[in-house]
Amino acid sequence: MSYGPVWVDLQGPSILREEIPILRHKNTGGVLLFTKNFLDLAQLKTLVKNIRSYAEKPVIIGVDHEGGRIWRFKDGFTCPPSAKHFGNLYEVDPDTATQALVSAGSTVARELLECDIDLTFAPVLDINHGVSDVIGDRAYHSDPNIVAECARAFIIGLKQYGMGAIGKHFPGHGGCSMDSHFVMAEDKRSFAELQTCDLIPFTKLHTLLTGVMPAHVLYSAVDPDITGFSKFWLQDVLRQQIGFAGAIISDCLSMQGSGFNSQMVQGAERALNAGCDMVIATQQTREYLLHVLDNLNWDMQQVQQQRIRNLAAVKQVDPELSAI
Repeated sequence: MSYGPVWVDLQGPSILREEIPILRHKNTGGVLLFTKNFLDLAQLKTLVKNIRSYAEKPVIIGVDHEGGRIWRFKDGFTCPPSAKHFGNLYEVDPDTATQALVSAGSTVARELLECDIDLTFAPVLDINHGVSDVIGDRAYHSDPNIVAECARAFIIGLKQYGMGAIGKHFPGHGGCSMDSHFVMAEDKRSFAELQTCDLIPFTKLHTLLTGVMPAHVLYSAVDPDITGFSKFWLQDVLRQQIGFAGAIISDCLSMQGSGFNSQMVQGAERALNAGCDMVIATQQTREYLLHVLDNLNWDMQQVQQQRIRNLAAVKQVDPELSAI
């Protein structure tokens, strides 16, 4: 079973004629859904069914359902509170917070899987350093160990219903005040500072995570490349030092912080060459998105198909977790 390395999007609540060749393209491997794709539960289920039918091949379908303010579908879905809410609760009552997070993860997974949606891009493993508005209450806590334990409980909830977890934004976006959606973001901390704080949740949870999303942040004291295009961060640190064996999925290349928002073919190739298994290319005209797919030059040996298969094969309940 072969998946292309690119996540694409759709313009609206139904599939346009010009989007059919995008779904069928050999380089398409995933479809990322947004609020623009949702009207109601019945429409969403029909859309997902049609995506799989029109694609005529396996594709992974995902959405950003973190809870709190990052939540794409409304009616028919149960949105949990922000990560910060759970982190605050964990500080005073760890057992109650853990149970609530397992329940939240299970609910998110169940509701999405009932619509045949494979993944949510969660949990956020960033540390709340009090400087990042884009992260803010999306982070569980300022203590990396509390972040790890809260995220662990949410992941267990997802896995109870057979859904994988995507940890983001490696190695940690919480110490950067700039919003990488709109500007080039830089974090000047040393590797030692990151290792003793922001990297802790990724290190503690690496065997539980199905995928990891790198931050579009330049850690200028550590490496000259933005994380998602850095062999040092993706291969030396994430793969070798931490030992992560799942799929690495770039954050969206259309973000200003990627540095390749106007050169997405080059950006996708750079990310894949650095060690990403898949890249996200959304929020573009249909013509430009097809251009990206047509002109992407990638090597099947370079893009790790086993990791992509692992990413998609998430619909089996883990018997070891079912009793938790």
